[in-house]
Amino acid sequence: MIARRSLLAGLAALPAAAWGRPPEKPRFKAGQAVALGKLRGVVAYARLDAEGVGLADAALADAPMMPASTLKAVTALYALARLGGGRTFATRVIRAGDMLVLAGGGDPVLSTDDLARLAADLAATGQPAPARFAVWGGALPRFEEIAPPQADHLAYNPALSGMMLNFNRVHLGWRQGGSQMSLEARAADHSPRAYTITAAPGDQSDLFSYRAEDDRESWTVARAAVRSPGSRWLPVRKPELYAGDVFQTLCRAKGLVLPTPEVIQTLPQGEVVASHSSPPLREILRGMLYFSTNLTAEAVGLHASGARDLESSAQAMQAWLAAQGHGADFILADHSGLSSDSRVTAQGMARLLAGPGVAAGLPDLLKLNPLDEDLGRDPARAAQIRAKTGTLNFVSNLAGYLRRPDGTQSAFAILTADAQRQAATAGQDLPAGVLTWTRDAKQLQRDILNLWS
Repeated sequence: MIARRSLLAGLAALPAAAWGRPPEKPRFKAGQAVALGKLRGVVAYARLDAEGVGLADAALADAPMMPASTLKAVTALYALARLGGGRTFATRVIRAGDMLVLAGGGDPVLSTDDLARLAADLAATGQPAPARFAVWGGALPRFEEIAPPQADHLAYNPALSGMMLNFNRVHLGWRQGGSQMSLEARAADHSPRAYTITAAPGDQSDLFSYRAEDDRESWTVARAAVRSPGSRWLPVRKPELYAGDVFQTLCRAKGLVLPTPEVIQTLPQGEVVASHSSPPLREILRGMLYFSTNLTAEAVGLHASGARDLESSAQAMQAWLAAQGHGADFILADHSGLSSDSRVTAQGMARLLAGPGVAAGLPDLLKLNPLDEDLGRDPARAAQIRAKTGTLNFVSNLAGYLRRPDGTQSAFAILTADAQRQAATAGQDLPAGVLTWTRDAKQLQRDILNLWS
């Protein structure tokens, strides 16, 4: 059998050609790397060297596969097309009679540090203490979880509404034996206590259990899991109360005492007395693609569609894809790829990236050489890779752009899945065998890219 290193070392460099004129076919096709890798499951891939021509290399390119987080690249293109790269989202403080309202504008990257600046600006206006303090999150529809089949305690599956803080996560820390558990709205410069969320150790078989009440949410953590000091992020299920609680603390530090926050469903008319604006959408999307934040993907998708539920919003994005001539290759259930019901094809993804993706400047928003994070730097790499990864249990994908040293560029998608094991472990946190399988899938993706380089 040909060794992987020997196979890759035998490749010849492709001749120079500009995007729009396909280079000569490479000496080796990706199928040789697939055969050598022997990854259990399905491997579908497509490479497109120039828009408007046939695929340069492909296998199972029309097979419907779970996109996982590669779907965020599609969501980024959809949001840019519908909203524009300069779009911002404002979090406002409104004075309505004897009530102050913290009004969320659907900013998906709002942090405690941003609220601290907003509190300072509000205090500087000399506003008198109000009789009531309310929080409104109606700029976006509200969901208790992005993907209900996922485990409740997973921080990447929080609630969503028009009021989002710290990606709707709270930081849990504990000392040995689970003593002195603390919950903080942690940010770079400010980490106030979150008073509306509590946690305590308990004698239970489940790692976490959750209970919600009208004015707070509570977590119980298995005592066996907190024997040693540690910390982790937990999802927030009552985002308006969480943000109001944190803002109340930050305002108190500036000398402005606010009453206990209440949640309102209708935004009253009033005067905007302080406001914070998010970064422009293009920068938000850059962060979303780099850190693969599910909450951001769903929020910007909902902003772009204007829909009132995730299913309708996903259908609106699918209709947009159909209008671009790519509808047959996508079946969408969400914007983040967290749902196991979405499907894409490798050929559809590659063609979308080669056309609308290049036109929108997507390559500049994607992470550089993302496989290096898990596999280390590749000494054999001859091309620059800008791509989005996508991972679910026994699903590992990569979609983006390959730029060779001679300047030629290809759009590609490599989608891998072990469907049987994925179905058996959907929603589980790190099931047996998934780490080894995922690493093997990523190594196969790297080998394919090196062949194409």
